[in-house]
Amino acid sequence: MDYSKIVADPVWGEEIGRLYTEASPYVTTMARVAYAKFVEEVDIQFEALITSKAYGVTVVFQDEDPYTGEDAHRQMFEDVSRGLLRVYRTTEDQRHPILSLEQNNRFRAVHDFHGHFMTARGFDRHGEEAAWVRHSQMFSGLARAAMTTETRGQSSALVWINKGERFPEQKGILLPSWVSEIPRQYR
Repeated sequence: MDYSKIVADPVWGEEIGRLYTEASPYVTTMARVAYAKFVEEVDIQFEALITSKAYGVTVVFQDEDPYTGEDAHRQMFEDVSRGLLRVYRTTEDQRHPILSLEQNNRFRAVHDFHGHFMTARGFDRHGEEAAWVRHSQMFSGLARAAMTTETRGQSSALVWINKGERFPEQKGILLPSWVSEIPRQYR
């Protein structure tokens, strides 16, 4: 798959963002099951990231955003190329209704690596879409649904609904199943 050609669709992006922002914050039993599987799979990915000779990455969580500005993704790529991935530590005010701060941190690390670094795409709307496409393929059914909420759902709400001005409320929800399906034009 050529991740450089993935472009976020404004019509679908706005619809996904609307679904995310208008969803009830109520956490359903199915969402809890999906997120439990998601956490299990993130933990496996994180352990592989920090222990595998194939990746050889040291992950450092820090209190300030390590990569800022228009070249943020290039800064991250340079670090990872040297075996370091710095991750903005989840703060109390970013608390998730299901995930612990540590679980959210681990997800941030594996998503930045497997999503952004492995696609060589940045953090704009198109880079987020490409990162979701690649990284979502590493998750099984229900775990993929939770992962899609955490990435495609939140980034669509940020970009298309909140116009990039504020991060949307954290929600432990599951979006409709079609949102987790990789669009045909990306395959």
